[in-house]
Amino acid sequence: MNTFILQSLTNLTQPLNLILITLGVGSGIIVGALPGLTATMAIALLVPFTFSMNPIHGLVLLGGIYCGAIYGGSFSAILINTPGTPSAIATTFDGYPMAKRGESYKAIVTATMASVLGGLIGVVFLLFLTPPLSRISLKFGPPEFFWLTAFGLTIIATLASKSIIKGLIGGAFGLLISTIGIAPIEGSVRYAFGTISLQNGITLIPALIGFFCLPELLGMIEQKEKHYAALPYRKQKNVVLGIFIKLIKKPFLIIRSAVIGTIVGIIPGAGGNIASMVSYNEAVRASKYPQKFGKGAIEGVAAAEASNNAEVSGSLIPLLTLGIPGAPPAAVLLGALLLQGMRPGMDLFTLHGEITFTFIFSLVISNLLILPMGIALGKLVSKLITKLPVVILVPFIFFLTIIGSYSINNNMFDVYVMVFFGVLGYIGRKAGFGPGPVVLGIILGKICEQGLVQAILMGKAEGSVLRMFFLRPISAILIVLTLFSAAWPFLRELAAKRKRHEKR
Repeated sequence: MNTFILQSLTNLTQPLNLILITLGVGSGIIVGALPGLTATMAIALLVPFTFSMNPIHGLVLLGGIYCGAIYGGSFSAILINTPGTPSAIATTFDGYPMAKRGESYKAIVTATMASVLGGLIGVVFLLFLTPPLSRISLKFGPPEFFWLTAFGLTIIATLASKSIIKGLIGGAFGLLISTIGIAPIEGSVRYAFGTISLQNGITLIPALIGFFCLPELLGMIEQKEKHYAALPYRKQKNVVLGIFIKLIKKPFLIIRSAVIGTIVGIIPGAGGNIASMVSYNEAVRASKYPQKFGKGAIEGVAAAEASNNAEVSGSLIPLLTLGIPGAPPAAVLLGALLLQGMRPGMDLFTLHGEITFTFIFSLVISNLLILPMGIALGKLVSKLITKLPVVILVPFIFFLTIIGSYSINNNMFDVYVMVFFGVLGYIGRKAGFGPGPVVLGIILGKICEQGLVQAILMGKAEGSVLRMFFLRPISAILIVLTLFSAAWPFLRELAAKRKRHEKR
């Protein structure tokens, strides 16, 4: 492990890697700041272009975009009261009131510093938790992988959609899509409908681009007449040092928010929006002056931004160790890993240890770069928010979706797949179906099916299929977690109904 760390640190001194990280962070900030564009969308667009790159180059670029985009959402949240990414929702509570008071620069600096500190704390957790957790994955056999995917699907389905039933339907639909093509064990061809292009199944990256990018583009076209009026953004002297001193004097605020963000990030499907909301709520509860929150409190901005940037690293912990993404952007990163032939688990820290640790340490640089780049790009970003026309942005992004989908296999059929799932995702969004459960169903479906069939064969060989599935220790723990995660939303809904009934 020490050898891998030394190699990874050496890799990060190479100029090309530093340039790619800088480009990733800068482009991520711009994407995150523009309403309608998300971190998931940016990563999905660029994954195909990293296919021909060295794995290290591709991953550090995508990691920079992830960090930059989550932070970038704070700009539009503060300047126009519209979160650029879902994780910046809580930032609007105090960021926009600060901007209305003429303190937009102060709010941006607060968000920047809190993002850097929270992101660095999250990376520390990522660095120290992933290697030991990956060793646990060595004890996983086919039954454990089956129950692990079932656990991941129940959490994603219940947290990634406003409707529990719609979330579960979306996850089931993703599983159905994953069965198209050659069966992983017996080798029979299913649901190809006589089409040769479908015999290898649905290519993951075009499906990801379709579900996450096209619906956003179509939504932007719908709102093409919408114009944003940003509050003035002017640099002020001594603000950076003053905010730094204020945040250093409140270490528990930053540490608590970052820990909450990391823990929420580990929970598959929770995402930065939940992390920032929980952190903001805890900041209000712990404050001696809770009444100042919502009126432009620096603590509110700091709590939200420290949490959602720590969530980035938290979402990568279950991804790198067990192959269960903690958030939609992490799901797309899983696609990037699989595209490079890197399967999550212990292999990432042994066979691909140099690549993995380079990626993890690159997140440290990405978070540090947020400080100078965020402050330096502030004026440019504020102008882009208000002046970049949809008629230029949408065709350019659509062009990238076509090129990205085609470039994976140099096959026009993948472009048709992207467009089909994009239109399907757009219709689904109108009907209240989120893309998260569907995409996770597609990604986890093969692993789920393979674990199920192999476990059945093992059970028959040992004389009891039921014992194979239900009496292994790790499987029993995963079954309990699966049942609890599936039942929790229903129990929470019942509790909410009882409270409403008691109030009446």
